[in-house]
Amino acid sequence: MNRPIIILFLTLFIFSCKTEKESQNAKEYLRWVGDIEKDTLNDNLNFKVCNGDDQILQYFNLGEGPVYKGEKSKVLNKFKSNFKQVTDKEQNGLIRIRFVVNCEGKADRFRILQSDYNYQEIQFDKRIITQLTNITKGIESWQILYRDEVLIDYYMYLIIKITDGEITEILP
Repeated sequence: MNRPIIILFLTLFIFSCKTEKESQNAKEYLRWVGDIEKDTLNDNLNFKVCNGDDQILQYFNLGEGPVYKGEKSKVLNKFKSNFKQVTDKEQNGLIRIRFVVNCEGKADRFRILQSDYNYQEIQFDKRIITQLTNITKGIESWQILYRDEVLIDYYMYLIIKITDGEITEILP
């Protein structure tokens, strides 16, 4: 008589256990902080990474720092010759432009972060942002890199220091 009661008790216990079902709408996280997802509205639809989004190396994985054909001076000259200063004492801070360089040395997926010198988010004049983005998009001097003799895709960034609407420094 005890056996049927125990079986009944165990059966009720098993079916009363609550299992959580994963939500169909659960948001997936990106692989790493800073990964850039493709944006079909703003990115070049013809831009392709060679090894898949999950194989794009972060800039700190390169161990070389930024790599340009013709060294940094070529990039600095590109900004110096193309940027038209927007004179405004309120335009001060840092503009960080992040992007992906594919195995062919082509760049796309440009993303902009704007902050004051205390790293608080601000909005710069659109004329400044548009110019800096277009100049960065026009740089064709990104190195083609290899890891273990395999062409790689990688993230890159530029940080542009703006004081009174003028470029005062470009990092790294």
